[in-house]
Amino acid sequence: MTKKRFNKTVKRKKGGKSRFVKTVLAVFTSNPFRGYNFRMIAAQLGIQDKASKELVKNILLDLEQNKDIIQVKRGKYQLNPNFSGAKISNTRITGIVDMKQTGKAYVITDELADDVYIASNNTHHALNGDKVTVHLFPQRQGRKIEGQIIEIIERAKTQFVGIIYSTSKFAFLIPDNTSMPVDIFIPFEKLNGAKNGDKAIAHITDWPDQSNTPFGEITYILGKPGDNDVEMNSILVEYDFPLHFSKKAEKEAQNIDVIIPEKEISKRKDFRDVLTITIDPEDAKDFDDALSIRKLESGFWEVGVHIADVSWYVKPGSTIDKEAYERGTSVYLVDRVIPMLPEKLSNNVCSLKPREDKLCFSAVFIMDDEANITGEWFGRSVINSSRRFNYDEVQQIIEGDDGDFKNEIMTLHHLASKLRKERFKNGAIDFKSDEVKFVLDENGKPVDAYIKEQKESNQLIEDFMLLANRLVSEKIGKPKGKTKAKTFVYRIHDKPNPEKLQKFMEFVGQMGYNLYTSSRKNLASSFNKLFKDIEGKGEENMIETIAIRTMAKAEYSTHNIGHYGLGFPFYSHFTSPIRRYPDLMTHRLLHAYLNGADSASEQEYEEKCVHSSIMERKAVEAERASTKYKQAEYLSDKIGQEFNGIISGVSKWGVYVELDGNKCEGMVAMKDMQDDYYFLDEENYKIVGKTFGKEYQLGTQVIVRVKNIDLSKKRIDFELIGE
Repeated sequence: MTKKRFNKTVKRKKGGKSRFVKTVLAVFTSNPFRGYNFRMIAAQLGIQDKASKELVKNILLDLEQNKDIIQVKRGKYQLNPNFSGAKISNTRITGIVDMKQTGKAYVITDELADDVYIASNNTHHALNGDKVTVHLFPQRQGRKIEGQIIEIIERAKTQFVGIIYSTSKFAFLIPDNTSMPVDIFIPFEKLNGAKNGDKAIAHITDWPDQSNTPFGEITYILGKPGDNDVEMNSILVEYDFPLHFSKKAEKEAQNIDVIIPEKEISKRKDFRDVLTITIDPEDAKDFDDALSIRKLESGFWEVGVHIADVSWYVKPGSTIDKEAYERGTSVYLVDRVIPMLPEKLSNNVCSLKPREDKLCFSAVFIMDDEANITGEWFGRSVINSSRRFNYDEVQQIIEGDDGDFKNEIMTLHHLASKLRKERFKNGAIDFKSDEVKFVLDENGKPVDAYIKEQKESNQLIEDFMLLANRLVSEKIGKPKGKTKAKTFVYRIHDKPNPEKLQKFMEFVGQMGYNLYTSSRKNLASSFNKLFKDIEGKGEENMIETIAIRTMAKAEYSTHNIGHYGLGFPFYSHFTSPIRRYPDLMTHRLLHAYLNGADSASEQEYEEKCVHSSIMERKAVEAERASTKYKQAEYLSDKIGQEFNGIISGVSKWGVYVELDGNKCEGMVAMKDMQDDYYFLDEENYKIVGKTFGKEYQLGTQVIVRVKNIDLSKKRIDFELIGE
């Protein structure tokens, strides 16, 4: 029965609900391990009216009473494993371990709707992030899916950062990572000079079946805990980023000639006589993008997006290329940048410094005054930047001050504004993100923290980079005629999970806001209207936070599905090859295809995309960890002081509070809230007092006192003073 026919039949109500039981049950039997609530079933069958949804709800109750399905959590059902019509033969699944500090774990798998619970005595020496095989236990009614890890397919990591604890009889490394539930035993002969209290790196060498702890050896001594360099290096190692380039890579970099051969310049389009500028943060050391602009005789504008041509210097298979690929990206910690490329390349040879000839890969567009594009060109070029601007200088010009190349900057600003308006008109979602900045003293200790505001000068650069990324992707991914698209590296962003989106819609609906899901464009428009409506209100932070959590994460792939958040059917990363390996892959492929090359291996590039996505996530986590450390360090001498903040998260352990002005986040533990016994209302993002009914919801403005700081765990503890 088709969705359309089922929907019409339900509306006519001929034959009663019994005739639809098999149709509803078929949804469960086709996905025996997946959980569904009545809304999800209705969506599967194309049901939209309220009366028909009630009919589905009643059918679910009947099926549960008949023990055809079981309730796995409130309002959510799954096929009973003992159902006679079920085709369940899978008792083993593979997945990734999400290890808890207590030693219990959950295995996240694409094969089931819910995570699989693993008791601490059934983890089989698996650690966080490991890829494993799980044997599923028979599911009991009303209980979560449980299992036992029977095989470790692939270790996520074998080296850990921690502090040495040594006595006259034994030594251990106590890991910093709270998801590592065991210490690592270090034989004395494997300490390699490490002393009690040192922060060091241990490599796991063995884990005998009969042992509760793994055996390891110290491979590197970082130094004393609390030292700024030691702590920042600890974060890098924890997220699998090397502290140094190899000697071979450094030597390879030093041998690169900084003088551009005239023969190479003659092969390229020459923009050295065209006004070209860079716009970057004031403290930037590498400049990987530049903009050129000139007015043509036709009255149209030629705008060039010029990107450092890293691919000309970094050859596939070279040592530098291999190490850049392993890193995947530059890492931006609070007080330093860990570059993807050796410094000679990132800060010198490839950096688009003013008044120096530089090799670029360019995307050049012909535009009218409304930013309509009438022509485009992609290829290798040579430029000479006229002036280096920082964002504040350009912002002052936009706001009315005089400055160098004011007319050209205002034209770029005008065109960027038109591009931005068109982007939002076509369905881009205007997510905002605040960046925390610290003022550090000479020892790296934070003496102040503030939120950096994104202004029109930032948007000017962003809009032209988005344009280049989009049209480069279309150039290869959207060939003319019947030609098949060649393998390419896309930046993709999937549509939001329907269940998460439904939950979010219901939540904001309770607060008087509406989202319209009849089309992707309508949903994007209502998201943007929502963000505008909540601006400056108490619930702004809460709703924006949940909205971001509702969305899928962007990643790299050779399989293009478009970029949902930007509203682009084609999108790639082309504009930052100094700091992102996927951009370097994009340059290489684009150059090859512009010169008539056959399609590259999809399998090879898909593997590289997966690796790049993993390293990007690790870099984000490392950057967050450095921010959390500096936030904890910033508050370490403020114990007992009171601050205003907003509840940024809720859990069964307590509420998270983010301080106004600096975004330092800490927890108010539930056990410390003595005025009542509080429980978590997960669906409504709040905790509720059982006796007096007092509620603390995501977004509630509160006053807290700094109770305790644990720098080693990057943890901030608050006491709740009041609203």
